[in-house]
Amino acid sequence: MRRLVADQFPQWTDLPVAAVPRPGTDNAMYRLGDELAVRLPRQASGAAQVERDAHWLPLLAPRLPLPIPEPLATGRPALGFPFPWTVGRWLPGDTVEAFTERRDALDLAAFVSALRAVDPAGAPAGYRGGSLARNDASVRDAIAQLDGELDPDAATAAWEKALATAPWDGPPTWSHGDLHAGNVLAAGGRVSAVIDFGCAGVGDPACDVMPAWTLLTAEHRDTFRDAVGADDAMWERARGWVLCMGLVALPYYRDRNPAFAAIARRMLGEALPRD
Repeated sequence: MRRLVADQFPQWTDLPVAAVPRPGTDNAMYRLGDELAVRLPRQASGAAQVERDAHWLPLLAPRLPLPIPEPLATGRPALGFPFPWTVGRWLPGDTVEAFTERRDALDLAAFVSALRAVDPAGAPAGYRGGSLARNDASVRDAIAQLDGELDPDAATAAWEKALATAPWDGPPTWSHGDLHAGNVLAAGGRVSAVIDFGCAGVGDPACDVMPAWTLLTAEHRDTFRDAVGADDAMWERARGWVLCMGLVALPYYRDRNPAFAAIARRMLGEALPRD
């Protein structure tokens, strides 16, 4: 990484470099000095995000109540690294397993509501902005792989309940699409920033109700629901997206990325019915 920076951005050559141990799946992160971060895609899906981020994040940032990544420069493939990459502003904070205060639920709801209010004209389709049904085969396959780790009948029943829920019939709205414990930072004991907009775009806003299970504890779930205005159908579709993400991620990342597998286990523990 240091060679890439020196080759393309010599003004930052002398800054110290440190890897950032976050449970990302598509990108590796490095601290560059005190104020910068370098984001290196691990695969082509992450590389496709570089151009989208450079275009959309500067337009979204002033409309949102929490800091988001600020791209400063785009690097080109070079020196054996095959993808474009990004230098951005460092966002202080750390990931946490869950946010436990009512104010966190309200802060997350304010972010989701502000993002929904951004004009969707010209925006890309959100990764989780469409129908749950397109993931049916992969979810059922994952449930079969997890037999012994969870109750397959309970997981199937919860998934089928989400599939049977009425679809979104409103206009498409912006959503982040990936609000889980790896993508929301905390500093000073509260929500401080939202990162990784690789799934962001427009469509059904239900996917951004996922924090009710992926980021919050049960006692503040209804506070978040009320603040984002989720009706019964949106609530069930959101739970469906949590199940989809957790069920598919757990067997895939169990050995590849244990930190993200732990995030998947927690979200399933929150979203699946308990005895």
